[in-house]
Amino acid sequence: MLDSQTQRGNLTVDGITINISSMSEAVSSIVSAAQQGESFSVCTLNLDHVVQLQRKSDFRAAYRRARFVTADGFPIAILSRLTGSPVERTTGADLIAPLCAEAGRRQIPIYLLGSNKLTLHRTARRLAKRFPGLKVVGSYAPGGNFDSYSEEADDATHMIRTSGAQLCFIALGAPRQEIFAARCLDEISGIGLLCIGAGLDFIANTQARAPSFTQKLGLEWAWRMVTNPRRLAPRYARCIAVIPRLVVASLPQIVNARIRKTA
Repeated sequence: MLDSQTQRGNLTVDGITINISSMSEAVSSIVSAAQQGESFSVCTLNLDHVVQLQRKSDFRAAYRRARFVTADGFPIAILSRLTGSPVERTTGADLIAPLCAEAGRRQIPIYLLGSNKLTLHRTARRLAKRFPGLKVVGSYAPGGNFDSYSEEADDATHMIRTSGAQLCFIALGAPRQEIFAARCLDEISGIGLLCIGAGLDFIANTQARAPSFTQKLGLEWAWRMVTNPRRLAPRYARCIAVIPRLVVASLPQIVNARIRKTA
């Protein structure tokens, strides 16, 4: 069910509260928590996640432990406006640059986890060059069958813990990155864990991101599906199928928002 919250105008989608309304709020909240030495995770909700949350209890449990949740999906941002609790689309990939800029200025060391060795090497080099003062204290590319509770995950957790990082960018794809971040919350103190999907690949140019105009129009998903229809067409079909249910569930809030607007 999608409903608005009275406190801070937060939005809840199928039981998951989006408590970050904009990119600027996300950056300031994450940097503040990191500077205070807090442990936290960051998730970015989109329709694919909504679909998976219905089927995977460990994924839902990981989401419920996240300190900060943003609206990644464009349809979710639209629904938020219709219900009178507008949020700005804030993706994990888009968070990397402004967070690294602040991390460089405020001497917050970072760690990179995910993708592959080539991507991590290129990303670390490009981020350090672009953002003066940024310190990348380590990186690790797990195997393709990475499991969040495996021996390899034990090693990854140890490397993050001993690196001295205060922010860790996790690029494992959903739901693995969110589940691993939730595990780290129990075993690592004083670090923020950000689930960013393919964000590191975009920086390294090992994976092409949709053109900026498609992102602005909310059509990034269409571009991705055209470029990889066999893998993504079924996923987006499931995402589209969930939209009517969310709209129907939100009708009372939409009506109330329209009444308030015309009053």
